[in-house]
Amino acid sequence: MNRLGLFAALTGFLAVALGAFGAHALDSMLTAEGLDWWHTATLYALPHAAMALAIALHSGNGLIRKAGWAFVVGTIVFAGSLYAMALGAPRWFGAITPIGGVSYLVGWGLCAVGASRS
Repeated sequence: MNRLGLFAALTGFLAVALGAFGAHALDSMLTAEGLDWWHTATLYALPHAAMALAIALHSGNGLIRKAGWAFVVGTIVFAGSLYAMALGAPRWFGAITPIGGVSYLVGWGLCAVGASRS
């Protein structure tokens, strides 16, 4: 089983579903700040899920495959914390968000190093 591909596809699915849900069902229920958090979460989740899926389907390189996992983890932590705050989680969740951002950066760095070695 290609677990990276499965998790990448699931994070992509959730990003689309949650993005649509936020735009249509939550737009009158969330504050302007909450809607902004929701939008940012979706904006970052979608391309990173797509990148992780592309890596899962086409990469045999160990560093690049690790980058795919960094993108999945980044999406769960970064987008997940923003979605949670938009829905009313305590603002201290905002301290978790940068950990997901660092995971995204690690993923891109691993892609760069892996690509330079191939």
